[in-house]
Amino acid sequence: MPSAPCPTPAKILVIGGGGRENALGWALARCSGVEAVWIAPGNGGTPDLSGCRQLAIAESDQAGLISACRDQAIELVVVGPEAPLAAGLADTLRATGVPVFGPGADGAQLEASKHWAKALMLEAGIPTAGYWPASSCAQALQILEREGRPLVVKADGLAAGKGVTVAETLEEATAAVAEIFDGRFDANADAAGASLVLEERTFGPEVSVFALCDGERMVLLPPAQDHKRIGEGDTGPNTGGMGAYAPAPLLDAQGLNEVRRLVLEPTVAALRARGIDYRGVIYAGLMLTESGPSVIEFNCRFGDPECETLMPLLGPELAQVLLACATGRLDQAPPLTISAGCSACVIAAAQGYPGTIRQGDPITSQLEPSAQLQLFHAGTRRDSDGSCRTSGGRVLAVVAQADDFDSAFERAYAGLAQVHFEGMTARRDIGHQVRSR
Repeated sequence: MPSAPCPTPAKILVIGGGGRENALGWALARCSGVEAVWIAPGNGGTPDLSGCRQLAIAESDQAGLISACRDQAIELVVVGPEAPLAAGLADTLRATGVPVFGPGADGAQLEASKHWAKALMLEAGIPTAGYWPASSCAQALQILEREGRPLVVKADGLAAGKGVTVAETLEEATAAVAEIFDGRFDANADAAGASLVLEERTFGPEVSVFALCDGERMVLLPPAQDHKRIGEGDTGPNTGGMGAYAPAPLLDAQGLNEVRRLVLEPTVAALRARGIDYRGVIYAGLMLTESGPSVIEFNCRFGDPECETLMPLLGPELAQVLLACATGRLDQAPPLTISAGCSACVIAAAQGYPGTIRQGDPITSQLEPSAQLQLFHAGTRRDSDGSCRTSGGRVLAVVAQADDFDSAFERAYAGLAQVHFEGMTARRDIGHQVRSR
């Protein structure tokens, strides 16, 4: 007798307070059969999301989140950020019987340890650049001297997207090594700077691929392309991402199948061989080299701002699909419908980002969200009088959809013109790879 189809969770808790979680809450609340979505801790834009409610519980407060799941009869938890996943939040919640979309601490090592992830790739034959781990400054400098060329320098642990230096010269690589071992990341609970990985440079366009995984099976989302540099023309320091678009034409259906075969299926098999039941999203950051796709890094969560870009393209089955992943039943979920349109995302960042940022400025908006235009909040907070202020580096994401990229970006930038805060910074050339005007 066939199993019953996976149900739709009526009550969902999204954990996190950024733009990614704002977009996830918005998308899940739109799914048929979902009655309410709570977001903890959320941000200044959470009250504006139809069907969403805010809970003032920190993502690190495991006891508080367990209580919230019990009090609200939560049927699915979706963990947004990487830090609580690496800290074992999914394990703690699963132990209470709550289905969680997000890997346990063992699977989160894909992102939490560059060395662990590279070793797994090597073991599984997954294409990636050559690398050398180092646990001391002297060891790292010895490797650089032996190689006699600039290498990519990566802090081993979580570093909030700031632990990678793509060195152009040996001097730059040496300085990056010294900075890591001098304690740049010592304030992080995971001690990202305790060791590092040196990596060969690879060349080619970058693309992000996301697989929703139930521990064995997976569903692939449309590929997306992020824009990391703060300046137009892809110049200046790296940020968490200044905008994105999807589907990235760099990967057609055949190319996406190749990524599935060469990267994602071997990754899931290697995790299973290590006894890891990975239930969540596998984010493969890829470089499309002359010899094929090569993994730059894995993340154990949705990318940001790729998540804001992708969510409006996903159909009303999303909540069912995520619950099916959380319970190991993806084969019993309905197919996830994906819009045929294009999605464009532009980030409005605070003055000074990605360095010392300006905070506390009031935000004004005349933007009226529609079926093809969304405003997602990231670094914002709500005052007691209801007014909204800036509180982080990336403040807002304006996202729009259309039949083609020119129209989608035109709509997104028109939306961006309707929001304002002092010192607002945005790139005007997001999507230059796919825009003709």
